[in-house]
Amino acid sequence: MENFIPHVRTVNGKQEIFDIIRKKFVALTPEETVRQQLLHYLTTVKKFPEGLLQVETCFSYAKRTFRADVVAYNRYLKPLLIAECKAPEVKIVKETYEQISRYNLVLKVPYLLVTNGQQHFFFYFDIKKCRYALAAEMAEYEELISNASPRR
Repeated sequence: MENFIPHVRTVNGKQEIFDIIRKKFVALTPEETVRQQLLHYLTTVKKFPEGLLQVETCFSYAKRTFRADVVAYNRYLKPLLIAECKAPEVKIVKETYEQISRYNLVLKVPYLLVTNGQQHFFFYFDIKKCRYALAAEMAEYEELISNASPRR
């Protein structure tokens, strides 16, 4: 996810970074930097259409409200991928996978992505084993939508 040059500004002593999906400046935090790096990677390298990406998607499960960092949709506006972003200093541990798995109880996507900007883990639903499997690399958007298993 290299070659990312963020658009950063300072307003009233506080730094902000431009969100390419929400089309506005937001508070610059380490996690937000990772999210913007991921969005840049998804749109420029993996060819995800900007209009089919949503940031901080809210949904409810078990009477609680959750917010996924990034949700990508297919052309029929069905969720395709959930991405969870952590700050670079945050280690990706079992609880991170449990968090994104809880989100997926509601969204039921075929692809999961977890990143802290240093490490990136991409999972796909293995229909033969009926569970998620770690992939060596993430395919481009067109290949992902063509390979997505019909799980609904």
